Amino acid sequence: MYRKILIPTDGSDTANKAVTHAINLAEALNAELHAMYVVDISAFAGLPTEIVWENMKNLLKSESDTAMKSIEKKATEKEIKFEKIVKEGVPAEEIVKTAKEIQADLIVMGTSGRTGLDKFLLGSVAEKIIRTSPCPVLVVHK
Repeated sequence: MYRKILIPTDGSDTANKAVTHAINLAEALNAELHAMYVVDISAFAGLPTEIVWENMKNLLKSESDTAMKSIEKKATEKEIKFEKIVKEGVPAEEIVKTAKEIQADLIVMGTSGRTGLDKFLLGSVAEKIIRTSPCPVLVVHK
């Protein structure tokens, strides 16, 4: 039924809870796990200098490394086939595009990572994915 599971993460507590669900599903179904982190470049489009942007980009890539290592460790312990994907762009768009590219059977993700003004201004990534996904989406609540 589900052979390829895509798990987008931003390293938040809610995303980590979704990771646990995805790993349990992958183990039970003998499915592949594709963990994804999107460096959200849209949030920094108005930054005034190239140097500031490069510093922010490096910080976000460091966060992605931390989030991915945690998922990879958990998947490896359970002998789940694992692939990590890091992209730059608008998170919802990149996640849906990647789901199509890898022919994911399921996306497992948290309800929200960002909070407050960011969430209000950017909208809910989970909501956008639910509306445009090529496959079912399992949303894990906080």
